[in-house]
Amino acid sequence: MEMGCVWMRRMYSGGAISALPVKASYSIPSSSLLPFLRHMSPVGFSLPSRLPLSTAACSSSVAVVPDDEDSSPLSSSFSSSRYGSYESSRISIKKSKVLLKEMRYPELEKWVELQGFRPGQAMMLWKRLYGNNVWAHCADELEGLNKDFKRMLSEHAEFKALSLKDIRTAADGTRKILFSLGDGLVIETVIIPCDRGRNTVCVSSQVGCAMNCQFCYTGRMGLTRHLTAAEIVEQAVFARRLFSDEVGSISNVVFMGMGEPLHNIENVIKAADIMVHEQGLHFSPRKVTVSTSGLVPQLKRFLQESNCALAVSLNATTDEVRNWIMPINRKYKLDLLLQTLREELPRKNNYIVLFEYVMLAGVNDSLEDAKRLISLVQGIPCKINLISFNPHSGSQFQPTPEEKIIEFRNILAEGGCTVFLRLSRGDDQMAACGQLGKPGPVPAPLLRVPRQFQMALNASSS
Repeated sequence: MEMGCVWMRRMYSGGAISALPVKASYSIPSSSLLPFLRHMSPVGFSLPSRLPLSTAACSSSVAVVPDDEDSSPLSSSFSSSRYGSYESSRISIKKSKVLLKEMRYPELEKWVELQGFRPGQAMMLWKRLYGNNVWAHCADELEGLNKDFKRMLSEHAEFKALSLKDIRTAADGTRKILFSLGDGLVIETVIIPCDRGRNTVCVSSQVGCAMNCQFCYTGRMGLTRHLTAAEIVEQAVFARRLFSDEVGSISNVVFMGMGEPLHNIENVIKAADIMVHEQGLHFSPRKVTVSTSGLVPQLKRFLQESNCALAVSLNATTDEVRNWIMPINRKYKLDLLLQTLREELPRKNNYIVLFEYVMLAGVNDSLEDAKRLISLVQGIPCKINLISFNPHSGSQFQPTPEEKIIEFRNILAEGGCTVFLRLSRGDDQMAACGQLGKPGPVPAPLLRVPRQFQMALNASSS
């Protein structure tokens, strides 16, 4: 797949980009990586067909990285604290250790057998990684396992993909967790407590995001790299390990943190599979929601391969507005996106899609927008979430006043739509919807405001 209208962080090695020798243990050969770099540009790019942007290059097989990985020309010449690096997602290995949380259960069982142990040991390990209120982070926490098996794990397996960096608590009880990755990059995860017991963890799927949605703070970062399945899963593990005693059972997962989940579809589907396994974390598939800005081919694949819930970030009722605030719409128009849902959803049993609609003052919140939205979703089994825009530095938008949001909601309800208002949570700690991440010195560009909205933006900001 070729994709335009996306923003990816440029990668530098001192000055100009030069040839990068890559050891055989890495997933991307240099012959594929170099054409990819040559085609990059600040606002958009096209990719050669042999390296699609849909994460096909992300290997799901176990790769063994030699002990001297740190001295690799790739890691020494390709890293930058300013820009990060864009490497193919792969199973993280430290000194030839396999990362346990990168494997689905059948893969873990096979690996355990290859080490000379019974399959039953794999299930006991799985339950201690994800279930039984253990959430083990090291071999010492594996009570009840064979000593030889624990010794083998200590020597050949890695338990953790993330390191806890900081926890920030908002006035409403929302927690934002900062995690450090093995390469020094940082991601953010949000825990949203609920008095009704519907506690939720909001996980990230990428470091940054390539979609450049104009109202989203994460989009200003550009994309640095995809997260591995282990890095995604461990956010949910940490959430339960850290907060279950304090806020109660965490029953819901939303892939609405940093990144476009379906841009990293291989690792997102794998992570979701691990999360819903009955003997592990055992989240209900209907309580694991994957959000997308509208990558149509990946959306179709997700609906065909996963039983987890889908949320579509709609945010506009015309192509003109959506082209501006969500540049991915220039590739996949509203009609195509909605028609795909009409075709795919009937094949799934009692499946309802969630439409997310961020209310932007003077941009997408008119009564005409409400009436158009009713027409757009006709024939699609859905619910609509109206979301108040959460301001952030550098933003050109303002939130729609509450009374106008209620009026917008009432029109939708009168038109037969099931509609909810999503309250902002954690905005005083930049933990609310659209506030995660930290753009670098060179953020993704703000796009030209269509002439008919310039006055509205000026009026709403004054």
